[in-house]
Amino acid sequence: MKTRYTHGGDEHIYVEMDDEMSLDAFFKSLSMSNAVRDADIEGVTEICPANASFQVKFDPDVISPDKMMERIRKLEHKADDADKRLKTRIIEIPIYYQDPWTHETLMRFRERHQDPNGTDLDYAARINGFDSAEAFIEAHHSQPWFVSMVGFVAGLPFLYQLVERDKQLQVPKYLRPRTDTPKQTVGYGGCFSCIYSVRGAGGYQMFGITPMTIFDPTQQVSYLRDFMVFFKPGDIVKWKPINRTEYDRILAEVEAGTYAPRIAEVDFDLDAFNADMTGTNAKLMEALNDA
Repeated sequence: MKTRYTHGGDEHIYVEMDDEMSLDAFFKSLSMSNAVRDADIEGVTEICPANASFQVKFDPDVISPDKMMERIRKLEHKADDADKRLKTRIIEIPIYYQDPWTHETLMRFRERHQDPNGTDLDYAARINGFDSAEAFIEAHHSQPWFVSMVGFVAGLPFLYQLVERDKQLQVPKYLRPRTDTPKQTVGYGGCFSCIYSVRGAGGYQMFGITPMTIFDPTQQVSYLRDFMVFFKPGDIVKWKPINRTEYDRILAEVEAGTYAPRIAEVDFDLDAFNADMTGTNAKLMEALNDA
């Protein structure tokens, strides 16, 4: 991997660890962005991590763009010494696959889709070699996912499945973006899953919806009173398929302020994961079952 540095106007430095997402690139990016934060460089106002990169916002009246670039470059050795262990949490996220709301939406926008005659799940199943949408759904929720970044829309997590690269599910985005996506839709584009934190435009394939609020700027939701955004990079997600009855029950609990997400504290070791993905995933999910 060769790190690339570019200017974003006069107020940003963009640091790209690799051309493609990988957990190695994520940990290098996380380590280096933490090093920039720890360096406490005068003039830095914000550090925004992404899948395999990060961006630094700074005040050019305090430090020049060239000087900022120089300061950040000097920290690259921190990425080479990246700590590949992370204390994090695994979270169970309920998902109602093939729900009526995303189905109604996807049918409204079939002319923008690669397959106007089917559904998003039918299409995803076929191009990934599955015999049915149900088999694709099983593959989607059977292994945990890693939150590699949060953003693009406030509170929206990008999730990368913890499986071998040749087993990654891959689905292209719509040919043309929709002008509507239900709030809390579970979407898919490329090799990333996501949860739409708000209602709005979108281009990811739509597979289902979660009753669990993940972004609340009013901070009225019981588990979001400390911070309006639920996810953070490094979180691990296990999808739990639910039916309409369970969806209605959980939604009512969220609205009543009584819902508590199922969470377990875990240690994630990238080297151990790469050595035994199946075993590592089993231990992660066992921790959640014991929570």
